[in-house]
Amino acid sequence: MSLGREKLKRSKRWVVKIGSALLTNDGQGLDLAAIARWVDQIAALKQSGIEVVLVSSGSVAEGMTRLGWSDRPQEVYKLQAAAAVGQMGLVQAYETNFRRHDTHTAQILLTHEDHSNRKRYLNAQATLRALLGMGVVPVVNENDTVVTKEIRFGDNDTLGALVANLVEADALILLTDQQGLFTADPRQDPTATLISEARTEDDALVAMAGDGGRLGRGGMATKVRAARLAARSGAVTVIASGREDNVLLRIRDAEAVGTLLVPEQSPVVARKQWIAGHLQARGNLVLDEGAVKALKERGKSLLPAGVRSVSGDFSRGEMVIISDELGRIVARGLVNYGLDDAERIIGKPSREIESILGFMGEEELVHRDNLVLA
Repeated sequence: MSLGREKLKRSKRWVVKIGSALLTNDGQGLDLAAIARWVDQIAALKQSGIEVVLVSSGSVAEGMTRLGWSDRPQEVYKLQAAAAVGQMGLVQAYETNFRRHDTHTAQILLTHEDHSNRKRYLNAQATLRALLGMGVVPVVNENDTVVTKEIRFGDNDTLGALVANLVEADALILLTDQQGLFTADPRQDPTATLISEARTEDDALVAMAGDGGRLGRGGMATKVRAARLAARSGAVTVIASGREDNVLLRIRDAEAVGTLLVPEQSPVVARKQWIAGHLQARGNLVLDEGAVKALKERGKSLLPAGVRSVSGDFSRGEMVIISDELGRIVARGLVNYGLDDAERIIGKPSREIESILGFMGEEELVHRDNLVLA
């Protein structure tokens, strides 16, 4: 068994993306029987201790079917109308099937701006983290009904990768109507062979990938790019056929299904590089000795009570340097409160945040998921 497959056996958080061609059975309406099978598998993953975020395509394709359209329109307003119609059926199908397993679902509609805007990034991350902690399966889709540029140029492979970064997933599973990534397009080259495992950074992968189908916006090229995005937080990516029996459970059990793309860097190194490169530091937090030990020795989040002083000019979501009282850098992280609010709550227990500020954001000044030690 490869190290990458072994990592999948130990993984605890997955992002699973299901493509339009699978969900709509190549344009024949939602494949409810297939959706039921995928939901059964996700429920089994949860039972085995794996948290799952589901990124689902299909709203535009399902809307096209309901509206009787055979070809994907070019006009943005028509695409948005199809998304609005199709999203109703898509959400209903997931909710009905997960209810069979006594599992709650939550609809999350995102745009790429939710990932690029630092405040919205933290808000989305906190919501998804809370839902996973409650045992809920978030069902994520791009907000096709309101976006403009994204609906023409975005794709849910990329969204899946960004969500994997957002929740620090161990694995991104891209289910498609192909067995995986081949050395050439198997529809045109009968000698093409399936790539079982490769390094995410291998430039030859892009040249091997094909384009999208009639219904979807993504092809193998977008899946390779998505794998590279997911690798920024150290996640492995599996590209596999959603039509294979029990494909998710077989991936969990480290069976050689589909194509496994493994990042060069460990999650810790990848995460450190991502936060270190997440714009320049906008401020500094100085900690007392107890807080330094909590971060370095016990892997805790940074609470306001352990902060002696703050400086700089930062807003919620910006990167700050975290130092000890001798000026030595301890960590870097994304802060949950802007400078003005941070100045008012430092040195105070988290239970007093609401009475001091008049609202309760997060109990941590910097959550451990958004913090890397120096």
